[in-house]
Amino acid sequence: MRKITIAAIQMQCSTSVEENINKADKMVRGAASSGANIILLPELFERQYFCQERRYEYYDFAKSVEENDAVNHFKKLAKELSVVIPVSFYEKDKNVLYNSVAVIDADGTVLGVYRKTHIPDDHFYQEKFYFTPGNTGFKVWETKYGTIGVGICWDQWFPETARAMAVKGAELLFYPTAIGSEPIIECDSMPHWRRCMQGHAGSNLMPVIAANRIGLESVEPCKENAMQSSSLNFYGSSFMTDETGELLETASRDKEEILIHTYDLDEIAENRLSWGLFRDRRPECYGDI
Repeated sequence: MRKITIAAIQMQCSTSVEENINKADKMVRGAASSGANIILLPELFERQYFCQERRYEYYDFAKSVEENDAVNHFKKLAKELSVVIPVSFYEKDKNVLYNSVAVIDADGTVLGVYRKTHIPDDHFYQEKFYFTPGNTGFKVWETKYGTIGVGICWDQWFPETARAMAVKGAELLFYPTAIGSEPIIECDSMPHWRRCMQGHAGSNLMPVIAANRIGLESVEPCKENAMQSSSLNFYGSSFMTDETGELLETASRDKEEILIHTYDLDEIAENRLSWGLFRDRRPECYGDI
């Protein structure tokens, strides 16, 4: 048996990088004290979801993986606690900016960076203004505790993301997320959001872990954002599934929480082989996609 304990952290984020990192530090420590080996934080948790508005000065938020405050903080913490932490951050690579995740192993080393492949563009999720589509391809990492794949938020709506990581050998799929209200289309996307990822788990026989933020984040009109006013209510609802897509742990819509679950990776691997899904795949027939 290869038992592994996973944590997903659901938190509210402010405009203060220091405040958000300190809060995340405390929650990571809490998860580690409960036995967590791999701990997932939400997307871009360092600050407010700045993609609600278009402001050129926000480009200055981007830093290289070597210079990013959160990455450097959690490298030290991962080593101290002997835990794996995927850290979502706004990455600057020379003249190009990405929405990225640095995967930090339990000894504090950065195993690599994944850059978000699918970049949304909606009224209040204006990510194409800030991020270039990722050029890393989908990646997996062999961490101290298991092989993991990490997608980022909008990636989670695409079955190709999960399948690509699965065929590369992932044992668990992680999705740091920032998702909430849909002010223009006026729908509650939360159940749809969960069902999509439950399907990824079921079709790949692989657990899915999603960590979202909570809270109302508002934009006030100013000259820099062309007098835009808007708000997003991030609905939390972070969750963890088993390999068939069944929800094992779920969080509320409006509270900061730490989800914890222990998986047996050997048992899951046996189940995945027994179903024969990867044996019976026909990639040569999928040319249309």
